[in-house]
Amino acid sequence: MALSGCSGVHGASAGKTSDGILRIPREDTATFTANFNPFSPTALPMTTQAVFEPLLIVNPMTGKAVPWLGKSWTVDPDGKGVTFTLRSDVKWSDGQPMTAADVVSTFTLAQKIQGGYSYLSKVSAVNPTTVRFDFNKAYSPGLYEIGAQVIVPEHVWSKVSDPAKFTNANPVGTGPYTKVSHFQTQSYELDKNPNYWQPQKQQINGIEMLAFAGNSGANLAFENGDVDWSDQFIPSIQKSYVDKDPAHRKFWYPTTGGTIQWQLNTTKAPFNDVNVRKALSMAVDRSQVATLGESSYTHPADCTGLTDGYASWKDASIVNSCDWTKLNVAEANKMLDAAGYPRGANGIRTLKSGKPFAFSISVGSASSDWISVAQVIAKNMQAIGVQMTVSSPDWSQVVDGYSKGTFDTGIVWTNDATTPYEFYRGEMSQNSVVPVGTSANENYHRFGDAQATSLLNQMAATSDPAKQKTIVDQLQARFNTTAPAIPLFPSPVWGAYSDQNFTGWPTATDPYATLSARSSTTTLVLTSLKPVK
Repeated sequence: MALSGCSGVHGASAGKTSDGILRIPREDTATFTANFNPFSPTALPMTTQAVFEPLLIVNPMTGKAVPWLGKSWTVDPDGKGVTFTLRSDVKWSDGQPMTAADVVSTFTLAQKIQGGYSYLSKVSAVNPTTVRFDFNKAYSPGLYEIGAQVIVPEHVWSKVSDPAKFTNANPVGTGPYTKVSHFQTQSYELDKNPNYWQPQKQQINGIEMLAFAGNSGANLAFENGDVDWSDQFIPSIQKSYVDKDPAHRKFWYPTTGGTIQWQLNTTKAPFNDVNVRKALSMAVDRSQVATLGESSYTHPADCTGLTDGYASWKDASIVNSCDWTKLNVAEANKMLDAAGYPRGANGIRTLKSGKPFAFSISVGSASSDWISVAQVIAKNMQAIGVQMTVSSPDWSQVVDGYSKGTFDTGIVWTNDATTPYEFYRGEMSQNSVVPVGTSANENYHRFGDAQATSLLNQMAATSDPAKQKTIVDQLQARFNTTAPAIPLFPSPVWGAYSDQNFTGWPTATDPYATLSARSSTTTLVLTSLKPVK
């Protein structure tokens, strides 16, 4: 198979005789379009990891926040605000100093372009290195949400007439690698920021991103040693990758990412019926899903919906009582019969409208593992007289269907943050539900529950860990009762690398970051790697 996506940018031995350039494939992007706008949903990979930086970086492996552009911060005792002290030695890549004014203007832009931050009443520059965030209510998750926002330069963006459409092809950022040294539709390179505030941590010479139209081409490039770091699904990675050079090739797949779910569009019947949702869930063989779809890299989810990253938050009594997330075809059939969806002579169930009980499951064409998951589920549905077809167009089309609420069902990721607050907000909060046709960035299934919303409001209003734990226990119980979505498995945080050219990678014994090349902790990796001399 040819290395589709490489476009002759580098030779087959590029990853074996290093020039100090870190090479990374993207399996979900057939071609690149120059867009380094961090507010854009189609921003290029590395825009918010190498070019722009946040105030702080939360490491999900440790649960700790790493100070970044923000040197320190103080949260108000009543939870109604936070004050950040900025580093005084940070410059933009064009040499101008970064100040509190940049932070203030960034949040004005973020609210205007992306929405959100509804709890912010005011953002103000106290002085050049101090920024004050005032909330209109007590909101404990605010620190981490504000801290995760990457900062852009006011002196550049104040001159942009339409920031939402600005492609920012030659970005000015504070990140370690901001200089676009070459750009082609199937590859681009970011070289060192000449004014980086941590020059001692710019050990690699640059980053080259390579575009691929699916896992297979990206995996082949990785297996052949043409790239250094990969964070996409690779079946049988031990055999296909590690065993070819066990001295240098490693992988680390902790199951601490978001929960991967089968989301049902609850604005459509019969998915608005909790008994139907639970019955469909009980027909899913999660062991097959994990084994056949995910190459046994993960395990079945439980009825709390929580991923392994939230293990300390789980209520054991609920986990031990789970029924609707366990395979029980006989019970699933009984529930559908009782709910009024009879099975005809042909074995196919009928909706109350008289039409066949048939629908689609959407998943992006680039994700071979999730397509396999969807195929397993489609086959499972046959045992309960339900017809399901797998629809796998380009991811952009799939996500548009999720966002607009036009889809039937789909394989969907969940919010992943420091506490389970964001997860349950995206699952059950009435405040996260938007009408069909209006773009959603969470809660694609459009499920809102008054009791869960009240609990979420209570959790946001307290920073007391004991009170938050009690509230999360109640949220787990509510998730178990309402089954807003069907949890399948905790997502592995994909990450594999060769240390032939670079050392300093995060590992299970040194989890200073995840091995994802598309998360906030990617910045920590980029500033930790060193070329092999």
